[in-house]
Amino acid sequence: MDERPTIAKIAEQAGVSVPTVSKVLNGRSDVAAATRARIESLIQEHGYRRRSASTAAGPMIDLVFSQLGGEWAMELIRGVEQVARSEGVELVLSECGGALRPRQEWIESVLNRRPLGVIMVFSDLDAEQRAQLETRRIPFVVVDPVGDVGDDVPSIGSANWNGGRMATTHLRTLGHERIGMIGGPIDTLCSRQRVDGYTDALRSTGADGDPALIRWGDFSVGGGYREALALLREPHPPTAIFAGSDMQALGVYQAARELGLDVPRDLSVVGYDDLPLAQWVTPALTTVHQPLHQMAELAARVVLDLSRGKTPAALRLDLAVEMRVRQSTGPA
Repeated sequence: MDERPTIAKIAEQAGVSVPTVSKVLNGRSDVAAATRARIESLIQEHGYRRRSASTAAGPMIDLVFSQLGGEWAMELIRGVEQVARSEGVELVLSECGGALRPRQEWIESVLNRRPLGVIMVFSDLDAEQRAQLETRRIPFVVVDPVGDVGDDVPSIGSANWNGGRMATTHLRTLGHERIGMIGGPIDTLCSRQRVDGYTDALRSTGADGDPALIRWGDFSVGGGYREALALLREPHPPTAIFAGSDMQALGVYQAARELGLDVPRDLSVVGYDDLPLAQWVTPALTTVHQPLHQMAELAARVVLDLSRGKTPAALRLDLAVEMRVRQSTGPA
């Protein structure tokens, strides 16, 4: 006898109609929040799965960005696309319009598409959105999580703290005492980790960290330019700046030019990411190499494994980073 719960049973226990349960299963937004939460709880409690779930999932991966654009995003797209192509899987791109969490309309479209899995880049899901994916057996992986995603969520990142420490130690070995730091958004985990690595390197090398030399940007060229101008106009400006991204480093270059400073003679600059453009700007940018392509490939393989019922060896993976010393840094 099939003891599997039905939509009708869930509707009866929730005190709602069958169409209302169906709306929740399909991610529709026209259900009251309290009613949705009650139905989702019953779906999870009974372990309800659609009978057609194994065949409804299309051969595609959803790749979701907080914001699309720039070489950073392109490197990740290339990595996921390479794996998807080799597996005969389509790739669907979405963005959250700069928000750290996608809107409910996105969840509705995902549940309608029923992809093999979802890869979240620099964004996350709230508890209700996670429950909606989990109850439909749509696995998800987070790349470069913006915060602590928890021990039960697969995530792929890099050694941001170590990267921040490497960049700052490189500048200290060149004799720089006053080193400016332009992080990314203060509410972003990778940004805070890079700043923490910076402060630890200063402390361990005997340099006095000046809080006035730490600025929080947004990983963009404009953010780097704005914060670099503020740093370089300080009464005691830094002789070196560690930008939390290559794009911010380009903004530092522009600020230095406007103030008549030569890089690296008057100001040393270090970036982060090692995007393809880093070696083509003048002077070629010293930066921390973050394996974006490998991170994306790994995320794609993990989400495909999860869709096939395979459990990854580890849920949290942080790949190693390396210094790429070029022409933008020199002696103090």
